Amino acid sequence: MTRVFAAISLAALLLVVDSTGLKGSWDFDITWTPQFLRPMAGSDGVTLFDALNKQLGLKLEEQKLPSPVIVVDQVNRAPTDNPPDIQAKLPPLPPAEFEVADIKPTMPGARPPEGRLGFLPGGRVNLPGFPLRAAISLAWNLLPLEEIVGAPKWLDSARFDIIAKAPAGIAPASGAPAPLLDLAPMLQALLKDRFKMQTHFENRPVTAYRLVASKPKLKNADPSSRTRCKQENGPGVVNSGPIRMPTRVVTCQNITMAEFADQLQIIAGPYVRYPVLDGTGIVGAWDFSFSFSPIPPNQLAGMRGAPRPGLPGEAPVAASDPVGGISLFDAIEKQLGLKLEAQKRSYPVFVIDHIEEKPTDN
Repeated sequence: MTRVFAAISLAALLLVVDSTGLKGSWDFDITWTPQFLRPMAGSDGVTLFDALNKQLGLKLEEQKLPSPVIVVDQVNRAPTDNPPDIQAKLPPLPPAEFEVADIKPTMPGARPPEGRLGFLPGGRVNLPGFPLRAAISLAWNLLPLEEIVGAPKWLDSARFDIIAKAPAGIAPASGAPAPLLDLAPMLQALLKDRFKMQTHFENRPVTAYRLVASKPKLKNADPSSRTRCKQENGPGVVNSGPIRMPTRVVTCQNITMAEFADQLQIIAGPYVRYPVLDGTGIVGAWDFSFSFSPIPPNQLAGMRGAPRPGLPGEAPVAASDPVGGISLFDAIEKQLGLKLEAQKRSYPVFVIDHIEEKPTDN
């Protein structure tokens, strides 16, 4: 099972050790929804944990394991200046477009494809059933739930089979699969060409959050400890019909409130679309921990068949969900004595000026 778990460890971003006791080599298929697509997949999404358990009869159990880590002993905030002739010494960038690309609507009810997916060795790109919204988010480096102004209603449901060939030099020379983010400029060119997309960024008022103090429950930090916020699975389980996942436990140490506010968009992306501002007035560094449901209660309601409210980030989600656990907003207030207040703020948003529903012919 070594090769299998080596691939899974990359998807889970965790060290995985084989304790199955199974000997020999095996053939099997497994299908799950990547994390950045899960908010858009809704009730159709399948976590890696559920896929392993239900499709293969295997299970990922969390435990403490020794692992090499990178320790930063010293770093300067500002880099040294570039050499004056740096542009002449850099090799030219490869073309920011595919050599050839085939794109067509995914057939309704199409079965999950067999074979390897993503940005494959040799520069081949295989993205069957890829949501158009996800392609736009990837092409313009947007967060999965980041607001897209001017998006037509059909954008969230449109899926396409994309097969393409990247220029030589884009894929790693080692033959390993390339990161999907390397596709961004080529996807931009493809979408502009085939869907006649026209876009721009502009500052608009958005609903964002400010972190304020209510009745702080924080512990003075040891100044000699590392500044960090660590995330891990908690003992509770978020259960919403087809989706089950552990609650998320966040432990921060030696961190200021300004640094914590900066981290919240990374810690809780489905709740927080835009950067959080620190309005606590609390100085110094602190230790604290809190736990919450990684799926916002409004999304859980949609997964259970209830009418789905607006996307998270438009207003604070209210009470904790009895099935899905505590929301980020309740966790921050009840466990830390802080509060996320919604406010209108000017922020650059992505605007679609024009997009065709059907791509031009191959």
